[in-house]
Amino acid sequence: MNNPFAKRFDGVAGSAIRDIFKLLNVPGMISFAGGNPSDAALENELIAEISRDVLLRDGKKLLQYGATEGWPPYRAETARFLREEIGIAVEESQLLPTAGSTQAIDLLLKALIDEGDTVLVEGPSFLGTLQAMKLYGANTVSAPMDEDGLVLDRLEDAIRRHKPKLLYTVPNFQNPTGVTLASDRRRAIAAMAEQYNFIVAEDDPYRGLRYHGAPRPSIFSFDETDRVVYLTSFSKLISPGLRVGAAVTRDADLLRKLTVGKQSTDVHTPGITQAIVAEYLGRGLLAPHIGRICDRYRVQLSHMLDALDAFPEGVRATRPEGGLFVWVELPAGYDAVKLLPKAVEKGVAYVPGTHFYAGGGHENTLRLNFSNSEPHVIDKGMDILKTVVKEG
Repeated sequence: MNNPFAKRFDGVAGSAIRDIFKLLNVPGMISFAGGNPSDAALENELIAEISRDVLLRDGKKLLQYGATEGWPPYRAETARFLREEIGIAVEESQLLPTAGSTQAIDLLLKALIDEGDTVLVEGPSFLGTLQAMKLYGANTVSAPMDEDGLVLDRLEDAIRRHKPKLLYTVPNFQNPTGVTLASDRRRAIAAMAEQYNFIVAEDDPYRGLRYHGAPRPSIFSFDETDRVVYLTSFSKLISPGLRVGAAVTRDADLLRKLTVGKQSTDVHTPGITQAIVAEYLGRGLLAPHIGRICDRYRVQLSHMLDALDAFPEGVRATRPEGGLFVWVELPAGYDAVKLLPKAVEKGVAYVPGTHFYAGGGHENTLRLNFSNSEPHVIDKGMDILKTVVKEG
């Protein structure tokens, strides 16, 4: 039988992270591979109570089809959250509920990208987004980063040469590196978007997970010409299983395109999950919850960084101020892909860093997650990984 599949799938493999997730079923496996919140951060009893309350109050409406534009209380509470907690001047009419920020970037690609159009990404970048870009036929170009995020002169050079339609960035505690974009670079990126006429997708799901230092203003807050789209999500803050986020733009025409694109994807984000998040926000539960989980994650991150300090000479790691990830660079000549089976055999999993680069390479890098392991488990797993690296 001839291959019946669409050409857009040529060269697109499954998610490396999802493949590694299968290892979680192996008894005793210590996984630093995923990006899951801690199970201890998932408030199942509270969410059950809220679910019952909203269903008893608005159940007939929530169980019926809803507007693509969203459940009104969710839009109102999310807009208030963005104004008060993130410092973004936005009205609820400028917000589209989505199934996490993952769907938001998919809708942006659907609205903006024709086959062959250039999208700039951080090098490295989130592999799930890279995969979506391939499916839309984008020409994906990486711009290098340092400890303060995107390097501006290299970014501007890439903009001039490639004339992108879109720049995708995760400015806070970036996935996969954990790096946070410097404030002056945020302002400069907003200015570049105006000067060179491209859209910035500011994907910000980790912002609330800060353990040290002070928050920085969003790129969106510097945008004076409606070229920045802010993507938010409650997956890492409340629950990934609820699949609730939002895309925010002041460009009414772009918002309409996103809305029409969503109509053919899923009609609307489920009303029940929007209502749960709206009620959670309306009761003022988010701030104390974030405080509790940050206290927990701060300790877990500290254990991982302390363990990395004892790794062999030449191993370098980022020291994030927040988020869920630590990025590790092994000495030249090491291959994290080849080391992975050895680590798995000893009971530890991670994600090789090469999967996060649009053009591959960088085989000596890897991403570690600390949020889903208890401190003593982190200590044990990192000791195993140190041995694997020493043995090469």
